[in-house]
Amino acid sequence: MGSQAEKKLDGKVALVAGATRGAGRAIAVALGAAGATVYATGRTTREKVSEVGRTTETIEETAELVDAAGGHGIAVPADHLDPEQVAAVTARIDREQGRLDVLVNDIWGGEHLIEFGKKMWEIELSRGLRMLELSVRSHIITSHYALPLLVRRPGGLVVEVTDGTAESNKGYRDQFYYDLAKNAPIRMAFNLSHDLKDAGGTAVSVTPGFLRSEQMLDNFGVTEENWRDAVAKEPHFAIAETPALVGRAVAALACDHDRARWNGRSLSSGQLAKEYGFTDVDGSRPDAWGYFSRVFAGEQPDAADYR
Repeated sequence: MGSQAEKKLDGKVALVAGATRGAGRAIAVALGAAGATVYATGRTTREKVSEVGRTTETIEETAELVDAAGGHGIAVPADHLDPEQVAAVTARIDREQGRLDVLVNDIWGGEHLIEFGKKMWEIELSRGLRMLELSVRSHIITSHYALPLLVRRPGGLVVEVTDGTAESNKGYRDQFYYDLAKNAPIRMAFNLSHDLKDAGGTAVSVTPGFLRSEQMLDNFGVTEENWRDAVAKEPHFAIAETPALVGRAVAALACDHDRARWNGRSLSSGQLAKEYGFTDVDGSRPDAWGYFSRVFAGEQPDAADYR
C-alpha cells in the first residue's frame, strides 16, 4: 500500500454512498486504512435486503472492515433515491462531525436489470428507467444534500464511480440504458468540477477495470482463491482486478494535496496505480482499460502484458 498506510486522512470525514459491497466497500476500507472516519451507506443491512437480493454483504460489515483497517466506520442505512433519507444522512454527519471532506458516489445495484443483446425498444421501460434512477438520480440527490457540507472547507473531493472512462466509453456500451447509466457519472464529475472550483474542491470520475467483486465471482462460480478458473469461460477475465485496486486509487486521490490537477478528469484504477505507485493485493498492477483499448481495436493482446 505504500504511503497510503500512513494516517494521512486522520481527522478527515468521508461519505461512501453505496458501500455495501464491491468497489464501494473497498473504497470505504481504503479510506479507513488512511485514517478517515467513513460513513458507509446502503440498502442492505443485517435486518433488510435490497432489490439486489444479496444477503452476504451488509453496510454493518463494511463499517467493521473500516474499523479493522484502522479507521472509524459508521454504517447508516439509506436509500439514496429518497431525498429525506439522504438529507438525514448528511444532517447526521454535520451534527456528529461538522465537516465532510470526501464524497464517493458509488450507488448502483442495477446488474440484475441489464439485458444485453436487446434494442432499446425491446427492453421493458420500467427496467430501463430503474437503471437510470439507480445510477443518475441517486447520485444527483446525494450530491445535492452532501455538497453544501463538503464546500464549507476548501479542498473537498468528490468521486463519481462508474464503468469505463470518457475515452473507452466513446463507443457504444452494448445497451441503451447501460450506456447512459455509465456515461452520466463521467459527465456529472466534469460538471461538478466547475461548480466546486470556487470552493477549492475537486471532482473526478473513477472506474475500476474488470472487477472481481463478490457478485462477479459468484456469477462465474469461483472464489477469490481460484478466480483464474473462470478465464476458460471468459478469457478477458485474465485482466481482472480485486476491488482493492480502485479502493487504493480513491484513497491515493484523497491523500494527494495536489489532486486539483485531476479536476474534471475521467480516471481509471490502473492509470492511478501507475501514477501513485500502488498495486493490487497480489502485487500486480492491472491496466484493464489499456488492455481493452486494444481488444476494442480488434487485436488480441496478452493480459499478462497489462498486469
